[in-house]
Amino acid sequence: MKKIIALAVLTGLISCTDDVLQPYDKSQKPAEISVKGYSKPDVLQLRLNGKPVSINGSTSYTNTIETKLSFVVDEGETDQIEIFNHETGKQIAKYNIDFNTVDQYKNLNFFNLPGIYLQTYAVKPQVNLGKVGFELIFPNLGQYSHTTLQSVKGILKKENGDILAEFENIEKNNFSSLKMYSFFSVTAPVYLELYKPGSTDPYFGSQTIRVKIKQDIGANMIVLQEKAEGGTVQIIGDIDIADYL
Repeated sequence: MKKIIALAVLTGLISCTDDVLQPYDKSQKPAEISVKGYSKPDVLQLRLNGKPVSINGSTSYTNTIETKLSFVVDEGETDQIEIFNHETGKQIAKYNIDFNTVDQYKNLNFFNLPGIYLQTYAVKPQVNLGKVGFELIFPNLGQYSHTTLQSVKGILKKENGDILAEFENIEKNNFSSLKMYSFFSVTAPVYLELYKPGSTDPYFGSQTIRVKIKQDIGANMIVLQEKAEGGTVQIIGDIDIADYL
């Protein structure tokens, strides 16, 4: 019989099952998965093989969600970690873990907002006084453009074309490195041009790809999205994760 432990570390308290892990043989592997997530305003529930995971004595949680899952994976079997909206019962994400893939699941990170689920962990960066800071992520890169690129290059510019910052790699699963510049306007937007990595060619098509983005003094953590509108692919950047942190 499989033994399971769920260790909760949300606020330093520990919650675990009555069972403990037993020595395993060659047909078993131990799974040690660190879960770090955030959800607002949705209340979530994590389930391991259909059983709710208790964190600080609760099986539903919101805002910062952190726990460690420890269990044994048997050869020939598949374990499941699922994330549900606790209030609606809708499944948000599912992860299948088996004997051959267990080593790929040391960390499970997520960020859940209305209408978007990111497989990453977000921490609001520190930005110097009087500066604007940008981090960027592009989770659905290729969904509508059908590019096979895993990242794109970005150049952030003023409306007059002056360069504010350059991002060598804007990836699907991780926020880019923080880039900062001096704040210059309360109302002026900035524009992000997107290219193939190491190139001046648009990452898809032949026309310059230019995304209008609002700028706030301090941290900006922008989620880029491809959308299909009227038969054409549009890129938008209207979600700022920093607004939720």
